Amino acid sequence: MKYIINEHQYKLLTEQEEEILRVPFAAFGNDWDSLQNYLERRGNPPYEITDDLNLYKSDIKSLGNLTSVGGILSLGYSKIKSLGNLTSVGGYFNLEGTKIKSLGNLTSVGLSLNLFNSEIESLGNLISVGVSLNLYSTPLSRKYPSEEEIRSMVKVGGEIYL
Repeated sequence: MKYIINEHQYKLLTEQEEEILRVPFAAFGNDWDSLQNYLERRGNPPYEITDDLNLYKSDIKSLGNLTSVGGILSLGYSKIKSLGNLTSVGGYFNLEGTKIKSLGNLTSVGLSLNLFNSEIESLGNLISVGVSLNLYSTPLSRKYPSEEEIRSMVKVGGEIYL
């Protein structure tokens, strides 16, 4: 028997959309290593944190397959170098004092994005920040010394600190 299908039908048959695992960080006692062990046992799928994620001053270098954080994400003074697959943070996002160079795939931050005293050189795919953007004492504040230049690249709902 022979079946004739169109391109759209073929794509539906061949594409398997990968499901994103939704995880409350609090369920792991706010322990990153416990969460990573759990994810490893599940084959390291793409996942989102539904609540807050506090990794302040941690040794973490990458967020890997994390796609979003529903609440606050604090990576201030951590050893983070890559945001991995992260595309959104629902609340406040703190990258103060980090060596991060690019925001990579990140497209939106619901509240404020704090990059104060970081080594940020690129806003990557960032489209919007709900409240404020702090670029004070960063390479970007020297590269783009005017608020208008930043606003032409990113929609910021409130203040921009250069």
